Amino acid sequence: MGNPKAFLSVARKEAGYRALNDRIGDYAEVEQTLNTEDRRAQASRCMDCGVPFCHWACPLGNCQPEWQDALYRGKWHEAYKILTATNDFPEFTGRVCPALCEKSCVLALSHEPVTIRENEVAVAEKAFDELSVTPQPPKKRLSRRVAVVGSGPAGLSAANRLNRAGFNVTVYEKDEAVGGLLRLGIPDFKLNKKIIDRRAELMEQEGIKFITNVEVGKDLLPEKLLAEHDAVCLCIGAGVPRDLKVEGRELKGVYFALQLLRQQNRVVDGQQIPPQERITAKGRHVLVIGGGDTGSDCVGTSVRQGALSVTQIEIMPKPPEGENPSTPWPAYPLTLKTSSSHEEGCTRRWLLDTRRFRGENGAVTSVEVEEVAWTVCPETGRRQMKHTGRTETIKADLVLLAMGFVHPVYDGLVKELGVALNERKNISVADGNRTSSAKIFAAGDAALGASLVVRAIESGRNAAKGIAEYLLKN
Repeated sequence: MGNPKAFLSVARKEAGYRALNDRIGDYAEVEQTLNTEDRRAQASRCMDCGVPFCHWACPLGNCQPEWQDALYRGKWHEAYKILTATNDFPEFTGRVCPALCEKSCVLALSHEPVTIRENEVAVAEKAFDELSVTPQPPKKRLSRRVAVVGSGPAGLSAANRLNRAGFNVTVYEKDEAVGGLLRLGIPDFKLNKKIIDRRAELMEQEGIKFITNVEVGKDLLPEKLLAEHDAVCLCIGAGVPRDLKVEGRELKGVYFALQLLRQQNRVVDGQQIPPQERITAKGRHVLVIGGGDTGSDCVGTSVRQGALSVTQIEIMPKPPEGENPSTPWPAYPLTLKTSSSHEEGCTRRWLLDTRRFRGENGAVTSVEVEEVAWTVCPETGRRQMKHTGRTETIKADLVLLAMGFVHPVYDGLVKELGVALNERKNISVADGNRTSSAKIFAAGDAALGASLVVRAIESGRNAAKGIAEYLLKN
């Protein structure tokens, strides 16, 4: 710890976002970067706490005090080495992680935690820019073969760790390029897809084989997959979005959030979408149903597409601003989150339940919502929702359902493999994410349910550890 008093003399400084009028005209990343000296000054604010709650809160167990100190001392390569000992892809998490570590930082008690997330991506980019990130193929290649199904953060993490251990790894991806929801679910204005390409190319140079446009269970028979590999890791995500089956759901103009986001990411990539299939907010009044990150991504995308108005509604109460007594430090604070997309033009409302979609000529024109109230059940202590009877109509000719996911896609692949994944109890985390089948493991959303990128990476690491132990014993 080079400067033990920096947290008293150096204020938290964020890089901030690009100017609003500039960023809403393109899909480039909205976050800016600090210069080298400012970034090192921010790292100096880490107090190297006796009990590092940042380390405790991070699903990956990143050693924040150690690499923050290396960054402060200008030893960027050392900082990257410490960081990647626990985090395979800091260039991803440094962009899209909600920074659980910062919320538990002791300095968060004064609302000025260390800028850990921004420091993280700065270390990663410095490492890539100065060519300190080079292919590191295993020194010894083993004969055992492992198939990873799905190339999202969990699949990439599992593949990376298994390859480093010397196993022959093949990753199967049903879409046209690797990345899973990192590529097709997260907008470019949060994660430029060249960042994914850069990492995938590095992993290929290290010996991992990527096969895209192949859906296991459809294009590749499960029995062939099992016959050709000694172990299989299922990283198929949680691809079934939560639906809203109310009157008028069939109307044109009502879509799942990922239908918009996946298509727009492909458009940014240069792909041509037939006009009759194009989903666009241009010249439309948009209603986003769901108040999470995916809903926020829909807001930012709609603004860039040229929406006339964007409204986002949430069935839960509005979170408190600043502090929430029910989630005290060092727990993750359930407080109001305002994203860059929200700042770009969005009306946000809470305590509204969607009752029906109304339309004309087969297309949605408005949505009827009803105000709800939440109370605590005296018997169970759980919150319960009550409809108040107060309804209103919101004008909308494009509705985006962003209400999360319910479970992984099991049709075909999982059933044919004979694996039970429908309940978490069927996956042994303590046994390296092994499923009910000895040679089949699961990671990411397929094992956890829909969760964070950082948790998916950790789950992939755990599965890789389990697979390695299994193969070395059999």
